[in-house]
Amino acid sequence: MTDYLVLDLKDGPVKIKLRSDLAPNHVARIKTLTGQGFYDGVVFHRVIPGFMAQSGDPTGTGSGGSDLPDLQAEFSNEKHKRGTVSAARSQNPNSANSQFYICFDDAPWLDRQYSVWGEVVDGMDAVDKIKKGGE
Repeated sequence: MTDYLVLDLKDGPVKIKLRSDLAPNHVARIKTLTGQGFYDGVVFHRVIPGFMAQSGDPTGTGSGGSDLPDLQAEFSNEKHKRGTVSAARSQNPNSANSQFYICFDDAPWLDRQYSVWGEVVDGMDAVDKIKKGGE
């Protein structure tokens, strides 16, 4: 069975295929936080055109996260391409918590460095319209 998550953005819904085959613990965390309403109203605090949009910090600063413990890295050989959804972290590979990013374009320098947990299968047009501070 394939699980999906729908991210409601102001420009439309984004359907994300959850990749528990690649990062089961990260997918479980996303499901837990989503179920708690953690992401409701959280903005994209870091948006770099041609690269990615990052969200998942309730403070909107890029330095916040959930009260849950950080996750161990679940690196894979999955490529960071347009529509990849991956866990954001600090320089410590095992510091992912609640933040994530969606790639606007291919980003091969991120391969095997970040835990890929999803891929956009519908709604990339809405992702492309994300502006810094947008939902």
